[in-house]
Amino acid sequence: MPTTRATILHLLGFDHETLTYPFQGLDQRLTGVEQAHVVNEILT
Repeated sequence: MPTTRATILHLLGFDHETLTYPFQGLDQRLTGVEQAHVVNEILT
């Protein structure tokens, strides 16, 4: 699921690793803490 979110954010023009939001004093990423990557194969 984090890979899907990373790919959608990429399509919207966002970098999923730098897009964060504050939550309980920590910066959280929309893709979570797991390693996520953009799936370029489905974008072509």
